[in-house]
Amino acid sequence: MSEGLTRNAARNIFYGGSTIFFLIFAGLTIHTHFYMANTSTSSETLDEGVVAGKEVWEENSCINCHTIMGEGAYFGPELSNVWHRYGGRDNPQAARAGIKGWMKAQPTGAPGRRQMPQFNLSEQELDHLVDFFKWVDGIDTHDWPPHKSG
Repeated sequence: MSEGLTRNAARNIFYGGSTIFFLIFAGLTIHTHFYMANTSTSSETLDEGVVAGKEVWEENSCINCHTIMGEGAYFGPELSNVWHRYGGRDNPQAARAGIKGWMKAQPTGAPGRRQMPQFNLSEQELDHLVDFFKWVDGIDTHDWPPHKSG
């Protein structure tokens, strides 16, 4: 009997280990997909307004400055909890008016501060964007972002 690892044994360990890790990876991927689709995302509240708000988000390239759940640029604040920050869970009408008013008031012209451009969005586009922010706020992010301010 020879000492050490034979070529056949090394090949079997490689293929066996690769197969085991591939199956674990595939199982975790499937689990994550079903968790996201069925548990963490509030698909029941997904309507045309939310979809149109996502389109406004994409058309105006908001992700170039802002993040949602950590995805995007870090020039502007995190927006996955903007609905909560404006008090949308307690007073939805005031939160909607506050977010829309903030968007209409841009740029503020405050010296030494980063400025958001004026996109001249219509009332309907603003409503859709707020609907999208409200929907994103309902996603279970496991306490992300860690601070309310984003």
